[in-house]
Amino acid sequence: MINLSAKKRQFLSVFLLVFGLVWIGVGTQLPGGTSSKGIPAPQEGFKAPDFTLSTPEGDSYTLSELEGRPILINLWASWCGPCRQEMPAMQKLYEEYEDDGFIVLAVNTTQQDNYEAAVGFANELGLTFPILMDIDGYVSDLYQLRATPTSFFVDTEGIIQEVVLGGPMAEALLVTQVENLLKEGN
Repeated sequence: MINLSAKKRQFLSVFLLVFGLVWIGVGTQLPGGTSSKGIPAPQEGFKAPDFTLSTPEGDSYTLSELEGRPILINLWASWCGPCRQEMPAMQKLYEEYEDDGFIVLAVNTTQQDNYEAAVGFANELGLTFPILMDIDGYVSDLYQLRATPTSFFVDTEGIIQEVVLGGPMAEALLVTQVENLLKEGN
């Protein structure tokens, strides 16, 4: 064991504390900061960053073209247990509120998943909302994905109203958020 004087131990402790704080400050992104591409970080009360992705069938969806509709953007992966748990509730909600304009954009984080597994997952669960493939990770980076799943509730004007990190989301939370989005749109 190294024998350090009390003064040296105190100096070393302060140095490590300061170094740790600097490391944390440099390594994290505060909400409202910017992504690595200089785009504002997605947060409640701000415009949802625009993107265009395609489904496995080749249909293309652009977020800004869906303005006027309440939207749930859900970033997920086929290997994610909480994703598997919350998807049936999302499907049920989609079916219930689709006629009111509600849409779910299920963005598969394909760069950290397997394309075939993601398609199989969606088919197995009978998901009928758009399954979008984020093959190069652009949307995951744009939305600064920190946890899978992550959900963004976007109002009819394209403004993020709620961000939910992790999951699974309870059906009651989903219903409340979607009904709030529908009320705001009227």
